[in-house]
Amino acid sequence: MSGQSNSGGANSRRTDIAGLAARLRKGETRALAKALTVADIGGEEARALLQALDRDRRETPVVGMTGPPGSGKSTLISAMIRTLRERGSKVAALAVDPSSPKSGGAILGDRARMGEHGSDPHVFIRSIAARGHLGGLALNIQASIDVVNAAGFDIVLLETVGAGQSEIEVAQVADVTVVVGAPGLGDDLQAIKAGILEVADILVVNKADLPGADETARQLEAMLGLRSADRRDTPVVSTVATTGDGVAALVDAAARLSAAVTPEERRARAERQAVDRLANTAGTLVRDALNALPAEERRALVERIRAGAADPGEAARRLLNDRTG
Repeated sequence: MSGQSNSGGANSRRTDIAGLAARLRKGETRALAKALTVADIGGEEARALLQALDRDRRETPVVGMTGPPGSGKSTLISAMIRTLRERGSKVAALAVDPSSPKSGGAILGDRARMGEHGSDPHVFIRSIAARGHLGGLALNIQASIDVVNAAGFDIVLLETVGAGQSEIEVAQVADVTVVVGAPGLGDDLQAIKAGILEVADILVVNKADLPGADETARQLEAMLGLRSADRRDTPVVSTVATTGDGVAALVDAAARLSAAVTPEERRARAERQAVDRLANTAGTLVRDALNALPAEERRALVERIRAGAADPGEAARRLLNDRTG
């Protein structure tokens, strides 16, 4: 009897995922919110959902927006949404926020700054928790993008906080990466040099009506000269997000660069993501298998690895074999 009950529960779950995917493809907002939650939590339901959505994958342009705090990214994204909506585009904005170490939940401040779009049924704004892990962040974001793609949006704007490793990971999933600076940021502007400049497709001087904007533009252009020689030309666009000045030019530049991404580039990125997803999944399975061991056995195994008495690779293989039978 219990075996029949478990089987029925599994079938019910699959039916729920199939129904969720169907409602998502119709563009239902509630289904989109639920599907993003499922993708964010991970696990079997997330894998089942992403597998269902993979059958009719769309290539929605993804524009990553990054830069130091104080550069006005959220306000600029809100202005870009306004411009895109005037052009008839259906827009999704995903804000990648640092997580609380205790709760793992995302900070929703950026959604508050974009509140003017809250009543627009063709705009969806959501925060994604970074959850404090490196390497896996890009996979977490890609899962969310896959969900948004299925809901029929014309463009995804992806905002990150700060200018560090997470921004480089965001660039791995974006078609176009926009780095935003502003006058008066001082050392924070210099932080743009640390890695993210190498992947920038567009540089923006926001708050261009403030004193020092021209000098900031010169600094950014000088930084471009330090990049690898094989990088394509990178436009520098000046904007005033609060008034909308320059925002249309930024949207146009992002559209041109996104359209220039070749099928071969998309395929190569998808292959890299598939490798990363496989490696990440294998790591998760090993961790789950380790956590499933009795406490004493787990501590003994960890101690043997720490002391060099056991090989981590061989231990991982055994854990996977035991897990998969």
